[in-house]
Amino acid sequence: MARTRALDYDDKREAILHRTASVIAERGVDRASMAQIAWECGVSKALLYHYYTSKEELVFDIVRVHLEDLDAALGEADDATLAPDDRLRRLIHTTLEKYRDSDDQHKVQINAMRTLPPEKADTLREMERSIVRRFTAVMRLVNPALVDERPLLMPVTMSLFGMLNWAYMWFRPDGPVTRDEYADLLTQLILEGAKSVR
Repeated sequence: MARTRALDYDDKREAILHRTASVIAERGVDRASMAQIAWECGVSKALLYHYYTSKEELVFDIVRVHLEDLDAALGEADDATLAPDDRLRRLIHTTLEKYRDSDDQHKVQINAMRTLPPEKADTLREMERSIVRRFTAVMRLVNPALVDERPLLMPVTMSLFGMLNWAYMWFRPDGPVTRDEYADLLTQLILEGAKSVR
C-alpha cells in the first residue's frame, strides 16, 4: 500500500526550501552538506531525504520556485492596455517587490545553478529567458529603434536586469531610498536612457 502524504507536506517542503536557501547562500553549495542542511532545518536527515533525495534537487527546486513565483507575479502585473512606460514601470516595481525577502533564493540562482546537470540548468535558463522576453517585448514598444540596424534591445534589457538582479548587494530597507523609490528611479533611468538610443 502506498504511503499517504501528511497534511502539512507542502508546508514542510516550503520551509525546508526556504531554510536551505539561507544555508546555501551563506556557505555556498559546495560546503553545505545534506547533514548540515537537515540540522539547520531542524529535521532528521532521514526526513530531509523523504522530501529531497539530493542537494541537486534542493538547488533546482529553490530556483524553480523562485522563478515560477516571479513569472506568475509578472504575468499578473503585466497589462498590455497600459502605455509602454507605465507597463515597464509596473514590471520593474513587481520584480523588486518579489525580490523582497528573497535575497537567499536569488543568491542560489546566481551562484548555485552552475552545479546542476545541463538538463536541469537548461530548464531554469528557459524560465529566465521567458521572464526576459516579457521585458524585451515592452522595451521594444518603449523605443522601436532598439531593433533597427544595430540590435540593441537585448543589451538594454540585460542592463536593466543587471540593476534589478544585483540590487540585493547594496540595497538596505532602512537606507535613504525605499524599494518603491528605487523602482521609480530605475524606471526613470531606463526609460530616459532607452528612449535616447538611436
